[in-house]
Amino acid sequence: MTSEIQENTSETPLLPHPDSQQYAFFFDVDGTLAEICDEPDAVTIPSDVRQHLQTLFAASSGALALISGRPVEQLDQLVTPLILPAAGVHGAEMRDGAGQFHRVTLPAQMAKDVEETLAAGMQKLPGTLLEIKGMAFALHYRQAMLHQQHVLELAESVVAKHPELVLQPGKCVIEIKPRGKDKGAAIYDFMQQPPFAGRVPVFVGDDLTDEKGFEVVNAMNGISVKVGEGSSLAQYRVKTVHDVYRWIDALQRHTLTVNKESEL
Repeated sequence: MTSEIQENTSETPLLPHPDSQQYAFFFDVDGTLAEICDEPDAVTIPSDVRQHLQTLFAASSGALALISGRPVEQLDQLVTPLILPAAGVHGAEMRDGAGQFHRVTLPAQMAKDVEETLAAGMQKLPGTLLEIKGMAFALHYRQAMLHQQHVLELAESVVAKHPELVLQPGKCVIEIKPRGKDKGAAIYDFMQQPPFAGRVPVFVGDDLTDEKGFEVVNAMNGISVKVGEGSSLAQYRVKTVHDVYRWIDALQRHTLTVNKESEL
């Protein structure tokens, strides 16, 4: 690994060079594989990064997954033409290592009531954005920071009426999602199945929503990497998304070198 990866302490040792057949790779998307944008639909992942992910995915025999608050359908669009294992909506949707799809659903009337309540409340808060994910809802206020407290109060009022749901704060967003689903649980589930089982987990993320993932990876003696500033359970840290890009590039080049040497 490269010197851009720094330990989350006063020490700055380098991470070990990974053997792609021994590690399982998990990546958050927004703020990790893609720069955060004011509009969620404006987010992109550069083509060369997607190519490097493809190399790493193949070298690890498929032990690479996306772990995101976005629906899996959006993740597929962001990494097209790749079809990767993925946990969307914080694990409420999952395409496992065998390509099988799993989804948590809300009762239809509950989903309708929550959507109507949130739509009416957010309409009163100019500059905010309601993102409907089926079984989850994201209340964005990046372009209306003055409404942060009002957005929180609206979300709390909905969860108070529906104990099956919980809040998940993020960067300028508050999500409402099914209880018991988070990125840590998603990574744990992946690690129980092939091709992830028996490997050392590596998780890279940037947000409060990723802390559950860091906690699970640390408990499995894996490698956790935080992108950006702020306190974190992660063991290592990089400053920016572009540092993540350079790291992935180094990983896939190392993988290609190892593969060529093994063919000699």
